[in-house]
Amino acid sequence: MYSTLMFENINLLAIFTTGLLAGGISCIAVQGGLLTSLLAQRESEVLKSNLEKSDKYANIVPISAFVIAKLVAYTLLGALLGWFGSLFQLNLQAQIILQIVVIIFMVGTALNLLNVHPLFRYFVIQPPHNLSRLIRLQSKRQDVFAPVFLGAFTVFIPCGVTQAMMALAVASGNPIAGSAILFSFVLGTTPVFFLLGYFTMKAGGILKKKFFKLAAFVIILLSLFNLNNALALTGTNYTISNLLRETYCIFSYCQDITGQMPVAEQTIIISSTGYSPSFFAVAAGTDVKINLINTNAVGCQQAFTVPALNIQKIVRPNQTATFTFRAPSKPGNISFMCTMGMYAGVIRVI
Repeated sequence: MYSTLMFENINLLAIFTTGLLAGGISCIAVQGGLLTSLLAQRESEVLKSNLEKSDKYANIVPISAFVIAKLVAYTLLGALLGWFGSLFQLNLQAQIILQIVVIIFMVGTALNLLNVHPLFRYFVIQPPHNLSRLIRLQSKRQDVFAPVFLGAFTVFIPCGVTQAMMALAVASGNPIAGSAILFSFVLGTTPVFFLLGYFTMKAGGILKKKFFKLAAFVIILLSLFNLNNALALTGTNYTISNLLRETYCIFSYCQDITGQMPVAEQTIIISSTGYSPSFFAVAAGTDVKINLINTNAVGCQQAFTVPALNIQKIVRPNQTATFTFRAPSKPGNISFMCTMGMYAGVIRVI
């Protein structure tokens, strides 16, 4: 039987495939970092308590709880987006705040794993006090609470591909279609998250105490990646990626746009390799029109963002978008990027 379902010309099989091939990988740094932090915490508590896992399925319980809660939360969000339109679309300021919350949680988790100070034990997610006693009596519920909480929380930290799917849910104008879109997409990302969780737990069982130092190191690296994204979304040029690029340019040739003539209209091609052109000049104090054409990009490139101008356009594959802005009166640089900071460029105001 032909399994492709259609809701108002929306191909759910294609959306599932996008989640399977691009969604999981592109979101793994932020959302996968939460899962890794959670599982590393759990392994640490088991080791400190000298407890053995109750059965052979003990590793699967928290991972399954995380991915199922994530799937349910996004399905409900899809229905809301389809019903209420763009009401729940996060603005740039909210994205920055939530990125910072994630960074603090991940760093706190890493420092707790390294036993830096008793203060960081508070980064272990626990159920409300009045429920703790009941939950302690049932170990599987103990394993489920934190994964469910964090799995549901991921709706507030969508990556670029997820944002494109959210925009598609909004455009559907139908709660059933919206929920089907996000359900199909998140279902496609599930294998990647499940494999990440499984290998994290497996490594914990094999490496024992050494695993926690390794996990803490990985979590800190992921938090630095997220910090770079959060800084980029503020519009500042003082990001980790810019620092690395400037260091690289000291020893190698980098494109220079100093001598370029300013343009009043610029077309930017969004592809799997990023944005082209990624550098161009505009005249100070003039009106500028930007045309965006997405040829084949399915990653975070779809979320074209100009933080300094508070502009964000979601451009799905084979779609176009246009916006205008007035260039600042003072010369300088305006950065643009995807919401994960992986692909970026500069508009030079001259």
